[in-house]
Amino acid sequence: MNIIIAAVVITAAILIFKLVQLQLLDVEFIERAKASAIQERTTYPARGLLYDRNNRLLVQNEAIYDLVFTASKVDPDMDTLKFCNLLGIDLATFENNIQKDWSRPMYSRHVPAIFMGRIDPETFAAFQEHLHQFPGFEFVLRNVRSYPHQHAAHVLGYISEVNRETINRFPGIYQPGDFRGASGLELIYEPSLRGSKGLELILRDNLGRHVGSFSGGILDTPAVSGQNLQSTLDIELQAYAEKLMKNKKGSVVALDPATGEILAMASSPTYDPNNLVIKRGRGDAFLELVRDSLQPLFNRSIQAKYPPGSVFKPVLALIALEEEVLNARRHITCQGAYYYRSSRWGCVAGAGTRNVTRAVHESCNSFFFQIYRDLLEREGFANPQPGLEKLNEYLDRFGLGSRLGVDIPGEISGHVPNDDFYRRLYASEGGRWYSTYTLSNAIGQGELEMTTLQMANLAAIIANGGYFYPPHLIRGKILDNGEVEKLEKDRRETGVSSEHFDVVTSGMELAVRAGSGRMAYIPGLDVCGKTGTSQNPHGDNHSVFYAFAPKDDPQIAVAVYVENAGWGSTFAAPIAGLIIEKYLNEEISRGRQWIENRMLEADLLTIP
Repeated sequence: MNIIIAAVVITAAILIFKLVQLQLLDVEFIERAKASAIQERTTYPARGLLYDRNNRLLVQNEAIYDLVFTASKVDPDMDTLKFCNLLGIDLATFENNIQKDWSRPMYSRHVPAIFMGRIDPETFAAFQEHLHQFPGFEFVLRNVRSYPHQHAAHVLGYISEVNRETINRFPGIYQPGDFRGASGLELIYEPSLRGSKGLELILRDNLGRHVGSFSGGILDTPAVSGQNLQSTLDIELQAYAEKLMKNKKGSVVALDPATGEILAMASSPTYDPNNLVIKRGRGDAFLELVRDSLQPLFNRSIQAKYPPGSVFKPVLALIALEEEVLNARRHITCQGAYYYRSSRWGCVAGAGTRNVTRAVHESCNSFFFQIYRDLLEREGFANPQPGLEKLNEYLDRFGLGSRLGVDIPGEISGHVPNDDFYRRLYASEGGRWYSTYTLSNAIGQGELEMTTLQMANLAAIIANGGYFYPPHLIRGKILDNGEVEKLEKDRRETGVSSEHFDVVTSGMELAVRAGSGRMAYIPGLDVCGKTGTSQNPHGDNHSVFYAFAPKDDPQIAVAVYVENAGWGSTFAAPIAGLIIEKYLNEEISRGRQWIENRMLEADLLTIP
């Protein structure tokens, strides 16, 4: 009897031990048991919103739905025709979407896979009522972007589905079917905007039906919404700039000199950002933009480099003043052209003797040719390299020849030629070059090239009297209490003393009051500006202008570059003046509406 009892006890102990081993100690058994009863469901966060500087919504979220299926749970006898009619697809699409390569690790017959993505809310609502008739199928809510305004496409950017390279580069963050910022602010601020995914544990019965949350949801991880951001843009000014640039090629950049905040950044031709929202048919819209010969996807404000023309003259004057090859009392005589040996460079200002203020006002080429040579030839005509090196040190501090670091992708550095560049250029002459070889740089017509953003930043530097804050498009994070945690930017100095700026800004003020910039004159605002006509060997010249206002309390600096539009006074100056007036006065005065109408009606893209 004792032997039987002992055998029963030993057998029971062995069974109990095996149960403990299987249910508590065997990890593989535990995971398999969980897998059969608990489904892990990823929950997606709301992407952070973008606002303009006045808290107007620029980018918002819109619900779309992915229809997923678990192959092992799909009823083979389901009403496939009804299913297809509800989704608006044909049977061939159904067969194609439901067939997966189950041998690949990314697919499992027991794990949900996407059947159809990007389903709009209307289709979802119609299908949802009949979802119970199609076991194995369920919807996953996703958020994509939409745009309340039709403007600032190049700045805001767009999102797109991640590829395998992105998934591998950011392990654990993205998985197939996820969306990510692909351009503009969406890309640069992706880490802040995307938020964090959540995880829900869903209980299933023996038939695979959902019966509730596991453990009452205490083990769920909630999704964390992305960070809302406030941009520096004034969307009304942005819209106005794009309106003025319609049917023209070029760009406009306006910024606040005191902070470096970009008020408007318009590249033309442009497109409606709603054309690239995540939906069926987006691929066709994108392809159409890519094929457009006018390159609407190309952000000319930061990706095009241009010869600046005469807007470079004030910068050259400031450097010459700091280097003491020029002072406010020095006068230089122009004979209607600049002569060197048998060469002649024309001057539209006409003959006369001018100081720096009058030279800026009248844009005298001869004056700036001379001070350019004085800068480069400080160690003799035959040794211009040290002079060019010193000049380039200043240009670097003015933000030229390198990227300013604006917070959207694609910015280029422009071009500031150096000694190595000219040695290569004149290799046939043994690498020897002289200041007279590069004289066109003095008036912005040589090898010097800038972006429109760099030109606007030059206007801000002159407005500030020698310093700037790097131009940027995001002010900061919007906190839960509605306040903005601003991003700090370091002040950058040019090395030119503030005392030198008065004589230059006085010339710029005169250029607007009684010179080539008269179309930017606004009574009561004391606009200071400089026109440029950038020579184009391949066609009509480019129209250039930058300015700031008011003179004694600068609140806006703006640069306008209109390709193939002729004189700077013809299009760039009036457009800049209208933008300044719109921003500071909020409306265009009756006496200047004819200028506005002329700019709005001008079509420079239509071939006569």
